Amino acid sequence: MTKNTGYYLIQKRAVPEVLQKVVEVNKLLASGRARTVNEATNAVGISRSTYYKYADDVEEFRDSSEGTTLTIFCEINDERGLLADMLGIISESRANILTIHQSIPLNGVASLSVSFQILEDTDNINNMLEKIEGLDGVRRLRVTGRE
Repeated sequence: MTKNTGYYLIQKRAVPEVLQKVVEVNKLLASGRARTVNEATNAVGISRSTYYKYADDVEEFRDSSEGTTLTIFCEINDERGLLADMLGIISESRANILTIHQSIPLNGVASLSVSFQILEDTDNINNMLEKIEGLDGVRRLRVTGRE
């Protein structure tokens, strides 16, 4: 029997709480704030068996992968300055914008794909994506590629 090693990239709000707690256990152990798995699992409120079941399969999206190219897809309202605001957030985060593809707006909505490179001094990508997603006029945002 072969093991399927496929991956999914999903938004945090779609991840079940138990899996988020596994990530928290890993953070506690890596930071030294918990010395043992038992201590860390007690701190976040899951059993050790639950932790061990998922420990090797769940990890937080790493946003500091220098040289990584990330591609996002957005559906945005056709509003003056919205694209500039989005690109400004990426630029302020010190990521290197590589490509921008925008469709002609239909019914007031445009599709947008932006690829950018994560550099050594790029800020937290999760924060950047949350800022973009929080802009008025951004209807949908998802990460569609990571190389």
